[in-house]
Amino acid sequence: MSGVAEPDGTRPAIEAVDVSRTYELDGVSVPALRGVSLTIAPGEYVAVVGPSGSGKSTLMHLLGGLDRPTGGRLVIGGRDVGALSAPELAALRNRTIGFVFQAFHLLPRTSAVDNVALPLVYRGVGARQRRQRAAAVLGRVGLGHRLEHRPNQLSGGEQQRVAIARALVTDPAVLLADEPTGNLDSATGEAVLALLEELNAEAGVALVMVTHDQEVAARARRRIAVRDGVVVSDDTIHDRPPSGADGGPDTLVPAPSAEPRSASGSGPGRPPGGSGGAAGATGRLPRHRDPADAPSAPGEGGDPAGVAS
Repeated sequence: MSGVAEPDGTRPAIEAVDVSRTYELDGVSVPALRGVSLTIAPGEYVAVVGPSGSGKSTLMHLLGGLDRPTGGRLVIGGRDVGALSAPELAALRNRTIGFVFQAFHLLPRTSAVDNVALPLVYRGVGARQRRQRAAAVLGRVGLGHRLEHRPNQLSGGEQQRVAIARALVTDPAVLLADEPTGNLDSATGEAVLALLEELNAEAGVALVMVTHDQEVAARARRRIAVRDGVVVSDDTIHDRPPSGADGGPDTLVPAPSAEPRSASGSGPGRPPGGSGGAAGATGRLPRHRDPADAPSAPGEGGDPAGVAS
């Protein structure tokens, strides 16, 4: 796959050195990030927090290889992003990063198992093996009985678990979650967080969660606060395992969703426009209202963002 090496657990999963990102909007330069330096170690559990327009979502898109920095050095899985071609970056992203978005971004007319299997298409994995691996991961997140259900036949919490399974099917080193509970009720959001924390604790996947919710951020072992495009604090909150890490089940099955399923797809936790709406069908990222949080070139490399990740 374009010479992309497998992640090495002895080196940082992601390293950013003096990274900046400036957007050109209507002839005006808008700096979203202004010299950010940080390292994500294998198996870390990190929350990135900040108000709207702080640059936290821009930072997530850079850390996930969905965008390139304007300045500085960004290394993902041991590879300098600036030295990679678009296909090489797409291949690195596919092997190293898993994405979970607030709006799920599931293909609306596609079954859960085929939604999860989609990233493996970009790996060149055969159809039968793709579905087998996807079914196994869906079972791991407690949806082995929903393999052939389409998104509009699933609750919001179940859709988010499908999205998590899709992120995990490539065995990524890092799971990037952008407001993963934002479209869910509190009970379902708690189950999703517990599932992500179990994956971090048991599977050793580094978890980087972007959130504005301080209660959610407080669950992480490290909290990075971003404001006006710079890191204003980077603190280890506690060293204890995340909630649910001790005595967890052998299979990562969260609590049942507290919300009813809706055949029309309009039940609680469901974003407007159905299963990710046009974003789910096209793989495009949601439109941000603040330029500092706007992604750039989400589909670089030819794969839909959050699908071939």
